[in-house]
Amino acid sequence: MKQILTFFLAAAVAAFSLTGCASSSSEDGAPKPELNIIVAHNQTSLENPYTKAAIKFKEALEEVSGGRATATLHHGTLGENESELVEKLEMGAIHLTVASPGFMTLLGVKEIDMFSLLYLFDSFEHWEASVDGQFGQEMRELLAEKTNDRFRVMGYWTSSVRDYYGKKPVTSPADLKGMTIRTQSTPVVQQFFKECGAIPTSVAWGELYQALSQGVVDSAENDYTSFRLKEHHKTDNGHFISETHHDYTTRLFLTTGQFYHALTEEQRGWFDEACRIATEEDRKVTYEMFEESKEKVIQDGAEVTDFDDMDIDAFKAIAIPIQDAFAAENQMETYLEMIRAEGKK
Repeated sequence: MKQILTFFLAAAVAAFSLTGCASSSSEDGAPKPELNIIVAHNQTSLENPYTKAAIKFKEALEEVSGGRATATLHHGTLGENESELVEKLEMGAIHLTVASPGFMTLLGVKEIDMFSLLYLFDSFEHWEASVDGQFGQEMRELLAEKTNDRFRVMGYWTSSVRDYYGKKPVTSPADLKGMTIRTQSTPVVQQFFKECGAIPTSVAWGELYQALSQGVVDSAENDYTSFRLKEHHKTDNGHFISETHHDYTTRLFLTTGQFYHALTEEQRGWFDEACRIATEEDRKVTYEMFEESKEKVIQDGAEVTDFDDMDIDAFKAIAIPIQDAFAAENQMETYLEMIRAEGKK
């Protein structure tokens, strides 16, 4: 009964955000926005690229609509757990969120986990060419089809490239043997680190600083900006950073088909354009902050092993068979070849 009441309350809130302000006016006599889009993500820092991109979405939406639409932004205030935000999205309590592809696999869309395969992309340029090309378009269509349009990808965001950080430096997979490492819960990611000899461990993002400080985990993996803003590199078990560059990340800027189709044709035009501009902003800020964040963690005393000093071929030797097996199991060999062909251009 509680879940049913929560659902109808969320639906009522969503309906009001679409129509509740259409006929009212502000104090100066100007009409209030007819559309209020609720955007939530899991990052609490105002410096984070997600935050800056969400703010850009609001600005763009208000501009392209001539003030007839606006957005309410939640920067981590509705929770730091992506699964909770996806649940709120599906219930209609929010209209846009950012999620890792792995969460879509929990809904039975195993193919989306292809984005989680490590060493799939060799650079940001390779990643962009793939997600903005045929591969990305077909994955959008696949997600909509497999979820009966419950979810729609409005843009491919990134949270930069992920690296190892821990209590000791590593240069090859052998250096990870016996170490606990906090990873995403995605099966293909955990399989990779297991085959490196590490022990993958699940720790909530908001609890990871404490876990590293208290030695609950020996190491973790994430991008410079994300772990810098959480100060993981200032812990003993986050002091050494090794540029494995194992994951040029894809994040899904998601809405629901139900919300999207409830918009008028004109409103969808505003929404589409604001999503496009926000996606560009996420990428722009992410790329700019990569070197800046690296410099700051070094200034804070962290020790970095550069990418050129890593035995990347040894890591790829573990990753590529996992890619091949995933593609074969999910009938996605053609998609894998698309991505690899882009990397050779």
